Amino acid sequence: MKFLLNLRCWQQPGSGFRAGAVLALMVSAILLAPAGKTRAQVAAPGYRQGAKLSAGGSGFGEYLQYGQRDMVGYSAFVDGDTKRQIGFEAEGRWLEYFQTANVHVETYSVGGRYHLDFGRFQPYAKGLVGFGNFNFPYNYATGRYLVVTAGAGADFHWTHRIYVRVADFEYQDWPQFTYGNLNTLSVSAGLKVKIF
Repeated sequence: MKFLLNLRCWQQPGSGFRAGAVLALMVSAILLAPAGKTRAQVAAPGYRQGAKLSAGGSGFGEYLQYGQRDMVGYSAFVDGDTKRQIGFEAEGRWLEYFQTANVHVETYSVGGRYHLDFGRFQPYAKGLVGFGNFNFPYNYATGRYLVVTAGAGADFHWTHRIYVRVADFEYQDWPQFTYGNLNTLSVSAGLKVKIF
């Protein structure tokens, strides 16, 4: 992880920054993903499908406590799930639209995820930890801070490989923010595609 933090693409704004961040999240998820189940034998009755890896994107609206701002952004995420309903999620979020005074935020987090299956719906809960880059008004300063995220939502199994992220709710806590504890609330929706 220290290698990823030292890459120059994390520190440079522009399209290379976003592409590098999304690429790093995808590569990390693929390297950390467990192997899928072997299909050479008939599975015993009641045996659930093995590990799954999915990737997707979403759009979100967020309330940013700093200046009571309502903003809009987009995110990319990778989900890894096991047959025991426990997995991981890695996500990058870019809060870029409806800026005032050029305040914008990027966060990169990874953590655990627990899901249930109810027919075609898959509700889940997650807990993530990572860091956030905060751009202060009029580009006077930028800062990198610890970010702790709690979230929950539901995916709808639309086709064999495609899920609709019906809703994803997140509460972010920035405990070491410069001017005291900072909190954000967001809701998002999007799509995810099963890789295997």
